[in-house]
Amino acid sequence: MKNNITQQAIDLLVKLIQTPSFSGEENQTANLIEAWLTDREVETNRHQNNIWASNKYFDSDKPTILLNSHHDTVKPNKAYTNDPFEAKRIAGKLYGLGSNDAGGCLVSLMALFIHFYKQKNLKYNLLIAATAEEEISGKNGITSILKILPKIDFAVVGEPTEMHMAVAEKGLMVLDGYATGVSGHAAHENTENAIYNALEDVDWMRNHQFLNESETLGKVKMSVTQINAGAQHNVVPATCHFVVDVRVNELYTNQEIFNTMQEHTKSNLIARSFRLNSSSIPVTHPIVKAGKALHLKTYGSPTISDQALLTCPSVKIGPGISSRSHSANEFIMISEIEEGIQLYIQIFNQLL
Repeated sequence: MKNNITQQAIDLLVKLIQTPSFSGEENQTANLIEAWLTDREVETNRHQNNIWASNKYFDSDKPTILLNSHHDTVKPNKAYTNDPFEAKRIAGKLYGLGSNDAGGCLVSLMALFIHFYKQKNLKYNLLIAATAEEEISGKNGITSILKILPKIDFAVVGEPTEMHMAVAEKGLMVLDGYATGVSGHAAHENTENAIYNALEDVDWMRNHQFLNESETLGKVKMSVTQINAGAQHNVVPATCHFVVDVRVNELYTNQEIFNTMQEHTKSNLIARSFRLNSSSIPVTHPIVKAGKALHLKTYGSPTISDQALLTCPSVKIGPGISSRSHSANEFIMISEIEEGIQLYIQIFNQLL
C-alpha cells in the first residue's frame, strides 16, 4: 500500500506540474486535487480554490492535526531553458514549475493522509488542506477557510525543508517609508533634501540591533530593498520613497517592531500588513519529540509561509530544498518524495 500510494502521489505531482496554477488562478489544479481525493473515496470540501477533507472516522472529541500545503506557484522566471510545464524526468529528477515549491510537499502530505484515512481509533483527527494563494499571502488562500475548518490543535505545513523540522519561522513586515524635504534648484543651498533625510533613517535601520535574539531565529533583520526619488538632475526632490523588508523573530510582534522603528525615524512609515507574524512551537510538543526520536534536525526558518497565518502551534517540514524554490528549471528528486512520505508516516506512527 505504501509503495502504491507513493507512486500515485508522484503521478499526481506530474499532472499538477503540467497544469498552470499561478496564484489566484488555481482552479484547474484544485479540480485535480479534488478528483484525486474523490477517486480514493474521500469526501471533500471546497471553498474557491481551497480543497480540504478529514479522516473517515473523524471524532469531534479528539484533537485535530492540520496537514497543509499549497498548490499555487509563482510565474516562471526568464532564465528557464526547460518548458516549466513539461514535468520532464531526467536522472531521478522531476523538473517543472512548482515541483519543489511546494508540489512535492503537497502530494507527500496527501499520501500521508490517505495512508491513515480509513484507520479507526486514531488518537488525533487528520485534516488535509490543499490551499491557494500562498505565494502572495492572498485573502483567498488559507485565511479564507480557517473559520470554516474544525478547531485545529496543531499543524504540519509542507514546504521544502529537506525533511528537517522548522520549529520556528520568521515573520515578515514590509514598510513603505516617505521622507520629505523642500524642493529647490540644485545650484542653491538646500538643507532639506528628501534623499538626505531618507538616508538618515536608512542608516539607522542598517545599524540598529534589536536586543532580543532568538536561539532558533537569530536577530530581527531590517533590509532597505528599494529607493526612489527625483525626476531631473538639477532639482532637489521634495520626497523620497523607500521600501523596507523586515524579518521578525518570535520574541517580537510585527507591531512592536514597527513602533520602535517609528520612534527612531523621521520618515512617515506605513506597514503594508501586520498579519505575517513569526511563529514557533515548544520543543516539548509531541510532534517535535516524534521528529527528534527519528533524529530529524530542528531549526528556525528565515522564509515565510502559510505558517505565519495560522494561530495554532505548527511545524514546517517537507521534501525538497528551499534554495530551489522560484529558481529556473526547478526540480525535485523522486527519491526525496519517496523518503519524505516514509518519514511523514514514521513521525505519525508515533503520534497516532
